[in-house]
Amino acid sequence: MSGNIELLNDTLAHARNENRAALIAYLPAGFPTVDGGIAAVKAALDGGADIVEVGLPHSDPVLDGPVIQTADDIALRGGVKIADVMRTVREAHEATGKPVLVMTYWNPIDRYGIERFTTELAEAGGAGCILPDLPVEESGVWREHAEKHGLATVFVVAPSSQDARLAKITAAGSGFVYAASLMGVTGTRESVGAQAQDLVRRTRATTELPVCVGLGVSNPEQAAEVASFADGVIVGSAFVKRLLDAPDDAEGLVAVRELAAELAKGVRRGA
Repeated sequence: MSGNIELLNDTLAHARNENRAALIAYLPAGFPTVDGGIAAVKAALDGGADIVEVGLPHSDPVLDGPVIQTADDIALRGGVKIADVMRTVREAHEATGKPVLVMTYWNPIDRYGIERFTTELAEAGGAGCILPDLPVEESGVWREHAEKHGLATVFVVAPSSQDARLAKITAAGSGFVYAASLMGVTGTRESVGAQAQDLVRRTRATTELPVCVGLGVSNPEQAAEVASFADGVIVGSAFVKRLLDAPDDAEGLVAVRELAAELAKGVRRGA
């Protein structure tokens, strides 16, 4: 069975044809529980997200902030397994028909087995993987298996990436490019926006792939700002925080759905 890279490509192209950015939501599998996590992913998609990234919780999430670290810790203490991640992908895709990717550090895949992981992800209806810590120079075997199974390989670029490095990364990727704006706690939103906009411009000079920005967006105004220069707006911590702050699971799902609807309006502003 082939994965859903074409569905991902078509979804991003559809957003472009509507003169807007795609809304990409991130939620970790197994949080607050496996069933609760599946419901949350469905709520984000039902609320208006075009695409979802399902996080594979990791004990050392070096690139994630405290909100996602907290959710990962809850999921890991709950005993989440890779099988639960695959189930989350399968049920979310089957329920909504929308593209679902997995975002994971490399070590869990390496231990699980590349062929096993890509086969199961394709069988679950997954669209691909975002691999933030896999160096492009070491990605050949992964990309071979991903391509065989119809899965996108999404690499992450950062403002510190030199132009030659950007070209090397984007040449190896598929689906879209994840542009990570490095937000320090003392940074202002204006400076982060300018930094991300410059990264998108430089990345687009190297590739025809859509460039989607993960920026710490939490409201429709920020979504509209990023959508003005990026092909996709990636939102993670804001969704997770809605679940963490909710008094119960049912209220959490309402909050996730409402945030997705608000952000969906943001990315459509001016379309």
